[in-house]
Amino acid sequence: MTQLGIMIEGQEGLSWERWRNLCHDVEALGFASLRRSEHLISLMGDDSRDCIDCWTSLALAAEWTKTIQFGPMVSPMTFHHAAVLARKAAAVDRLSGGRLILGVGAGWNEHEHVTFGIPFLTLKERMDLFEAGVARIRDTWAKSNPKPAQNPMPLLMGGVGEKRALPLVAREAAEWNYTRMDQQEYRHKREVINQSCREIGRDPASIRYSVMANFIIGRDRDELRQRALQVAEVVPRLKRDSPDEILEAARQGAFVGTPEEVVEQMRGYAKLGVDLFMLQHFLLDDREALKLLASEVIPAVA
Repeated sequence: MTQLGIMIEGQEGLSWERWRNLCHDVEALGFASLRRSEHLISLMGDDSRDCIDCWTSLALAAEWTKTIQFGPMVSPMTFHHAAVLARKAAAVDRLSGGRLILGVGAGWNEHEHVTFGIPFLTLKERMDLFEAGVARIRDTWAKSNPKPAQNPMPLLMGGVGEKRALPLVAREAAEWNYTRMDQQEYRHKREVINQSCREIGRDPASIRYSVMANFIIGRDRDELRQRALQVAEVVPRLKRDSPDEILEAARQGAFVGTPEEVVEQMRGYAKLGVDLFMLQHFLLDDREALKLLASEVIPAVA
């Protein structure tokens, strides 16, 4: 069964009140998962945007929700000592009754590292830190108490590198997340994962496969155009002279259209074995978009 989740870019204006509302709405509307990014400042050039702390917000999500899976997508290993991150994750997993998925990554955004004085290592050094960090996380869970509620706690990873990232996914991840809209590349990367799994005797079907993408949805063309203008205010790279031009630009990397059109676009990926679509919800106060996804898209995709 293909599922839908909601992904919040926490560095693009997320406040505590908005996070509380989103935790309630995303769970109440029946989405499968709620994720949020871990960054320190806007990635879109607007340093005035609110950016609430990731792990504090996840601890609150453990209290503000009751059933939904949630987690970071992803916590960069450059921001955390792996053992300390493991302890935080174990605490949040216990608080939630075993609903955390721990997304971890190597870190990639140089600007935020430089801005806040965090060492930005070479790609090789970051991948070394990432691989060693995953091992340290598992070792910490084995040694320290209290343990996570889940055993094992599921790890989520992204990345498309065929030499290190995807073999690491095959060895360690419960979920692999793909962040582009390229079906040909997606097929190829899945085959790399399949081969890496075969080499270590793992069933590739034991991994959940998710795709993260932006979306713009509307009941009709007028609503779609109105929402396109709003999204372009948050995502400057989409700004164009007209709503129709925004929608055309967005289609390169997003699910765009009426509910029926969005469902049809998702089905193309579902046929490739995507289990979960994590939709980037940039309009943080737009409950109507979430309701439309929940009522029209979730049942049709499932």
